[in-house]
Amino acid sequence: MTETASLVIRGGTILDGSGSDPIEGDVAIADGRISAIGADLPKGGEEIDARGRLVTPGFVDVHTHYDAQVTWSNRITPSSWNGVTTAMMGNCGVGFAPCRPEQRDMLVKLMEGVEDIPEVVLTEGLPWNWESFEDYLNALEARHYDLDVVTQVPHAAVRVFVMGARAVAHEAANAEDRAAMARIAAAGIRSGALGFSTSRTINHKTLAGVPTPTLKAEAEELIEIAAAVGATGAGWMQVISDFNDQEAEFDMLRRIVKASGRPMTITVLQRDAKPEGWRDLMGRIADANADGLRIFGQVLTRPTGINLGFEISQNPFINRPSWDKIADLPFAEKLVILRQPDFRAQLISETNPDERLANRVSRWDRIFPLGDPPDYEPGPEKSVAAMAERAGVDPADLAYDMLLAKDGKTILYRPLSNYTYGDLETVKDMFSHPNSLIGLGDGGAHVSILSDASAMTYLLTHWTRDRTRGEKTTLPWAIKRLSHDNATAIGLNDRGLLRVGYKADINVIDYDGLRLHAPHVVHDLPSGGRRLVQKIDGYDATIVNGVPVQIGGTETGALPGRLVRGPQSAA
Repeated sequence: MTETASLVIRGGTILDGSGSDPIEGDVAIADGRISAIGADLPKGGEEIDARGRLVTPGFVDVHTHYDAQVTWSNRITPSSWNGVTTAMMGNCGVGFAPCRPEQRDMLVKLMEGVEDIPEVVLTEGLPWNWESFEDYLNALEARHYDLDVVTQVPHAAVRVFVMGARAVAHEAANAEDRAAMARIAAAGIRSGALGFSTSRTINHKTLAGVPTPTLKAEAEELIEIAAAVGATGAGWMQVISDFNDQEAEFDMLRRIVKASGRPMTITVLQRDAKPEGWRDLMGRIADANADGLRIFGQVLTRPTGINLGFEISQNPFINRPSWDKIADLPFAEKLVILRQPDFRAQLISETNPDERLANRVSRWDRIFPLGDPPDYEPGPEKSVAAMAERAGVDPADLAYDMLLAKDGKTILYRPLSNYTYGDLETVKDMFSHPNSLIGLGDGGAHVSILSDASAMTYLLTHWTRDRTRGEKTTLPWAIKRLSHDNATAIGLNDRGLLRVGYKADINVIDYDGLRLHAPHVVHDLPSGGRRLVQKIDGYDATIVNGVPVQIGGTETGALPGRLVRGPQSAA
């Protein structure tokens, strides 16, 4: 090492992101890059004592939905609390660019419904200092963050931009529409986006129940866009679909990948109605890869589920007549009424007229205390139904008591997918598959019902250290999955490994002290908007572009993160 390092991380256990066994040593940083790795390196301008700590690459989160938050906040929390140093947004076909002024309301309503971000938050928070997708990137480039951000071109925004109300009405795109969408998508990739995303699931809709404009987009439209993206030589295609006809849908996706010559990532979940359907899908993905079509299944490290509580947007008693009368009251006023015996008795006696919603929020054998630290792999004996049976009480009464505890701030947990068999063996099979990637954290979305950005940390705490209900996985492998594998999948070959010349995005981790706390409510969004966040212990330092953004869990005030435009070459 010929130059003086600005920072030396001293004496840590280095897990370099390759999956190799750990080594003890120092890591030196100069000019935002790793300048040396070895033993007894010369003193740096600053030093971090990492003895007894893990030293890893920063993590890359490929599914975050921070499209709005990055326009008003420099802190991309909670992802940056979880060792994430690069976050990808523009997922699931939703976003805010391109957008004409008269179309803003359409995109706000869609994001409100699809990603559970209140309209008032978006209306007050979004600066709308863009119209084209390129304008949006320019607006982000002018901002500084506590991590790097990368973008995807969202299909819904593009479709509305080109077709207006016809897109919302799910009309088929004509030849002129298709050509315009293809040009916009390709221009977005050339301007620096790392992907194009679309949604084909009925679950993505506005609060009024209108499905996402991309739901019924025809193969001809998607293939023409894919070919235009492919012509740029960069980017991937990100897709979420219901796969109601798995064979036909996947055949179409194969045609899209073939037309583009680019990779594709597909959301993979275990659904209770077809608990083995995900295996069939992963089998098709494996076959596609064997045929030279690069496709990844994108999976979560735990169940996809919701939090239930009186302080947040869903609880077991929503949509009942008595709840509707108090639903819009401030929480303090609501709590006073919830504690009244007569109101309690009346609310519990009522039923939810929406059978599907009732199954979601008040199926007692599938609802569990979340706890602190949270338990995301609870056994059946921990369900509200099982606890009520042992106590000889009605489960609704027990749930009500639990929700009133801690001044009404208790949270219950309802796994919705990936938990059909009551454990996480299916999840282990998912993320162990050679054609899968770890993602779906949704750090900027569903902010009043979940806080899954911590699923990155959960891979380390639960799967390599704490699990008791089945096999664990190895720490070097887990670090590789969170860093190198995700970075290279989206074309960021300059990060995800601790190597000389690579970007100095680094975590120093107290592995034994790594701990997830229970989610809690904060009102830190524009207009005092509410969201759930989840604090994490154990990240002793997170370094972005060679600069510590937090030390000992305290923000340093530094904002070295930037918009990253386009693929990045390896050192």
